Amino acid sequence: MNTNTFALRHIGPREEDQKQMLKTIGVDSLDQLIYETIPDDIRLQKDLDLAEAMSEQEYLVYLNKVAKKNKVYKTYIGLGYHPTILPAVIQRNILENPGWYTAYTPYQAEIAQGRLEALLNYQTMITDLTGMELANASLLDESTAAAEAMSLLFSVRERAQKKAGINKFFVSENILPQTLSLLQTRSNPIGVELVIGDENTFDFSSEFFGAILQYPGKNGQVSDIKSFITKANEAQIKVAVAADILSLVKLEAPGKFGADVVVGTTQRFGIPMGYGGPHAAYFATKEMYKRDIPGRIIGVTKDVNGNRALRMALQTREQHIKRDRATSNICTAQVLLAVMAGMYAVYHGPKGLQFIANQVHSAASSLAEALEKLGFKQTNTSYFDTLQIKTKAKKVKKIAKDKKVNFFYPDKETVTISINETTSVRDINEIISIFAKVAGKKAFTISSFSEVNNIDKELQRTTDFLTLDIFNSYHSETELMRYIKRLERKDLSLNHSMISLGSCTMKLNAAAEMLPLSQSEWGSIHPFVPLKQARGYATILKELEDQLTEITGFAATSLQPNSGAQGEFAGLMVIKAYHESRKDHHRNICLIPSSAHGTNPASAVMAGMKVVVTKSTDEGNIDVEDLREKAILHKDNLSCLMVTYPSTHGVYEASIKEITKIIHDNGGQVYMDGANMNAQVGLTNPGNIGADVCHLNLHKTFAIPHGGGGPGVGPICVAKQLAPFLPGNPIIKTGGKDAITAISSAPFGSALACLISYGYIKMLGAKGLTASTKIAILNANYIKTRLEGHFDTLYSGERGRAAHEMIVDCRAFKANGIEVTDIAKRLMDYGFHAPTVSFPVAGTLMIEPTESESKQEIDRFCDAMISIRKEINLATKEDTNNPLKNAPHTMAMVTANNWDFPYSRDTAAYPLEYVHDNKFWPSVRRVDDAYGDRNLICTCAPIEAYMDAN
Repeated sequence: MNTNTFALRHIGPREEDQKQMLKTIGVDSLDQLIYETIPDDIRLQKDLDLAEAMSEQEYLVYLNKVAKKNKVYKTYIGLGYHPTILPAVIQRNILENPGWYTAYTPYQAEIAQGRLEALLNYQTMITDLTGMELANASLLDESTAAAEAMSLLFSVRERAQKKAGINKFFVSENILPQTLSLLQTRSNPIGVELVIGDENTFDFSSEFFGAILQYPGKNGQVSDIKSFITKANEAQIKVAVAADILSLVKLEAPGKFGADVVVGTTQRFGIPMGYGGPHAAYFATKEMYKRDIPGRIIGVTKDVNGNRALRMALQTREQHIKRDRATSNICTAQVLLAVMAGMYAVYHGPKGLQFIANQVHSAASSLAEALEKLGFKQTNTSYFDTLQIKTKAKKVKKIAKDKKVNFFYPDKETVTISINETTSVRDINEIISIFAKVAGKKAFTISSFSEVNNIDKELQRTTDFLTLDIFNSYHSETELMRYIKRLERKDLSLNHSMISLGSCTMKLNAAAEMLPLSQSEWGSIHPFVPLKQARGYATILKELEDQLTEITGFAATSLQPNSGAQGEFAGLMVIKAYHESRKDHHRNICLIPSSAHGTNPASAVMAGMKVVVTKSTDEGNIDVEDLREKAILHKDNLSCLMVTYPSTHGVYEASIKEITKIIHDNGGQVYMDGANMNAQVGLTNPGNIGADVCHLNLHKTFAIPHGGGGPGVGPICVAKQLAPFLPGNPIIKTGGKDAITAISSAPFGSALACLISYGYIKMLGAKGLTASTKIAILNANYIKTRLEGHFDTLYSGERGRAAHEMIVDCRAFKANGIEVTDIAKRLMDYGFHAPTVSFPVAGTLMIEPTESESKQEIDRFCDAMISIRKEINLATKEDTNNPLKNAPHTMAMVTANNWDFPYSRDTAAYPLEYVHDNKFWPSVRRVDDAYGDRNLICTCAPIEAYMDAN
């Protein structure tokens, strides 16, 4: 056994186990299974051209060397990104803890109460600081949140405005440049006209439905948003405010002034800059818009015993349900980062945040006084943390560079300096010395910060925030450590058992892949530093792009999209730009199979396309003749086909090359959804099947952990003709020569998380990646075989094999009074998270084991499913008092004095022997979703408010 081989550690089944599994399936070898699974004409004819695999030790030594190419300067660039102090208790117990980072999105609320509570804390923090009534559980980044605000305000226009076709949206010229770029990307396809200007001279014309302001502005000036919002409300113009979260500790909440939406990023609350992400953006609005708010909301409800429970509220807003009626395609939050930011607020409390904000403002005020003494003009009349200095920028830049200090230089005559929570008196004196040298004067020092308040009195905060006990109870490290652990124990994550979610690929997130995220050389780099300071990142990101390009069989890659759904949108916008470059502006028809993931049609609508749905056959494949008919019918306006491969039904469609040819013959491009790429790597690829662009879920196939519902990373890989249109950034040059405007805030999206996928590929190498795909297919077919005779598999390939996942049909169990949800809840008693429920077919379970689960764990899962099947046989429609209907069973229920059930406590809690060795207790009984939606509570309201709702 070669203990240096990472593949040995990543892949679950041992060699002897693989032989037994193949025997059970009924094949002689792994190669025979792959032959029977994947159509011959799409198989790759040569191995992937990737560097030789590294051992874990070799990789970490190598990456440490590359990290030293990054130069960590003192950085005061601002523009939405700031150096922070991540409390060690949060770093160790959340960021570096697989109990938090390996959890899945909390669809199964009963085994996710811990992170649901952490997200409720986050939402409460946001509503308190913004003064709004409702907040979601985070978005991808600030620019995306601003674009979502624009879309929401456009969607909720007054009836008369819609009738009159009012489509103008005012954008303050003080908006962050990356946000403006993304607003430009998102506005055109949905028919919104942006008007950029000075909010102080805006005329509040009836031609406008909405506006967005930056608070404070990009150069630091705190403008009078109060007067602007008042006038806008009078003119029936709805207002969004992009607000710096830390500044809201000292600035009055925009909600108090009547703002309709408030957005921003919580990066300042202890999250490393990471060369741009991942960071949790926030989105807060009025309760009247609760049906229109993008993303996920955590709400309070009760379980069947009437006890308080949490779950994702209003889940019908999820885009896989709304499909082409969606106004947003958001499918990923930034849960891990939101949890960390929320814990930052819990740890510091209102008084701690006030101390931090006061220190930042006092440091900025002290620096302003010092610079004025040196003869420099500071032009911001009201500011929180950012000064705007009029001087010769080139001279300042040279001296600052020599001192290893970064400022921002918006033009030749301006320097802006953004102070942060890490800024000390020594740092301020260093800045003073730089400007003294510029002025040719003797430097002086200060010994403490000024107490002068340089915020307009009308805009200073007077409202309380974070008054609830949760933010005033855990200020010692001991208490916070225990609170975090208490929440962690309520959540089932990969560190407890297999999570076999179809289409979600919950594989091992190896410790060696995760360790570098804690290194300062990676975490402390601002996304807009000069490229020479980010050479380590440049090395890694360029190589990762090349690796993904090779794996997909394409010509170029963009890492900018920071979720799978955003990757979909990016791919479609690149296709759109390609058609427009050929004067084919009219090509707007997007064909989408009926089995597609719901974000596909939502993304197409966002990109300004018209969705035409194509049929599926009874076998779950694309109906080729129906596709051909519709492609020919729309050939003059055909833009593209969106296809998932293998299909969402877990099948390698043998006709895929014929399908892609039909689209090309009729003038369209082929977009391949990369959700199931784990069944392709090393064996086939999107380029080989005839696709033109695909997105990749790095949080699935390439080992970035799901983090309880995010971060996600969704880069796009494209064929040669689409490469010129890859997305750019307004500050850092990236993308193609004819780049579309930005897709996310940062030039390379969530760059810090990309280190994980880079390590995954470097340590597996070509052979390890290919072996991983083969074993994923082996594990899936082993489960399929073991469950035969107990459960029916809905679809399979032409030779009877599953791909890397399968759909198990549970609809027949309705005759016994059992729904698929009952099976999902009962699996919790066996210590397992349910597979994907009722997607893509209602009443089914979609199972995907991944390659990193061992035979022993897979057998435990199969034993659980077979045991449940026996329980189903005993159930009847007439008698619902059975283990499935009562599942999950909590410890409180099982240990109660009274037991009024016709089965034993042992059957309830320990249905199979292995459960005794590793019992997971759900913390609540089955939750009541409908009650929570009728009585929507989405913040940490006092318990009295919850009781009143009863």
